Amino acid sequence: MFLQDKPHRRYNILTGEWIKVSPHRTKRPWQGQRENSSGEQRPRHDENCYLCPGNSRAGGVQTPDYSETYSFINDFAALLPNTEQNSVDSRFFKAESERGICKVICFSPRHDLTLPRMEEKDIVKVIQLWQKEYKELGSEDFINHVQIFENHGAAMGCSNPHPHGQIWADEHIPDLPAKELENQKSYYDENGTPMLIDYLNAELESRERLVIENDSFAVLVPFWAVWPYETMILPKKQIQSVSDLSAGQVADLAQIMKSLGIRYDNLFQTDFPYSMGLHQKPTDGKDHPWATFHMHYFPPLLRSAEVKKFMVGYEMMAMAQRDITAESSASILRELPSVHYREKN
Repeated sequence: MFLQDKPHRRYNILTGEWIKVSPHRTKRPWQGQRENSSGEQRPRHDENCYLCPGNSRAGGVQTPDYSETYSFINDFAALLPNTEQNSVDSRFFKAESERGICKVICFSPRHDLTLPRMEEKDIVKVIQLWQKEYKELGSEDFINHVQIFENHGAAMGCSNPHPHGQIWADEHIPDLPAKELENQKSYYDENGTPMLIDYLNAELESRERLVIENDSFAVLVPFWAVWPYETMILPKKQIQSVSDLSAGQVADLAQIMKSLGIRYDNLFQTDFPYSMGLHQKPTDGKDHPWATFHMHYFPPLLRSAEVKKFMVGYEMMAMAQRDITAESSASILRELPSVHYREKN
């Protein structure tokens, strides 16, 4: 089949964009940059880490002696809630003020852990904090979108290895979620059903790109994946936001997040870098029956713990491209052990 060994392009139903796939290039030699493999052991508590309990943050603010999860307003926030409203609107120059709230979410007091190495019950507490923050931030009159995400690893620009994520709550819906919502709405208007639920059902029937599943969720490498081992977590039944998850679904999400993270780490036996985020219903007070909660994982590693994919050249100037097919990536991830490589013995 041409999808496995011939150059072709694939359509992303969420963004409306195309991606080039070049499976014949997977054996090309590599003499470029190599990343440092993150195999070092970290201490349970680092006195120099501003996210560890009891340490000082910027401006002398002390991080409390927390024992589970902890959230706070980002000391270096990209958005501010009290930004004065201004705008510029001319033929060539258009700008407007943007208000928002930025928070940091500490997943654990332990400096040496990552999500896949945390207990499922502790990942449940992270998801419960996401639920709380989504509701509280989304209830603000000027907040119309709540973006929850994690940058994990130095290769993804993470400035602190302590297990943590961020929330940027926006006044306006950002471009990428807006594109996804627009395409989900178009499908819903035409078919009367949520696009991502129908898509997942097709993937579950095919099983070519399925990695793992449980009662509530499935992990797959999307047909249109850009990053080598990109995945999505999709619900098996329509869920609109993280706040809509039942206790059972929260437990299932924690289980599948941990299982996926273990497979990522086992792939190259390293602390696998990625950017991960939740896409869900806006908080603009409107009905969005087409909006389906889902999670994206965008990991950069390509051939080993030291070699990552670069989005440069053609991809910056024209369109995204990948070598290894989504089907091959899914097969590799699917066959990896479910026990973390550091815990086998």
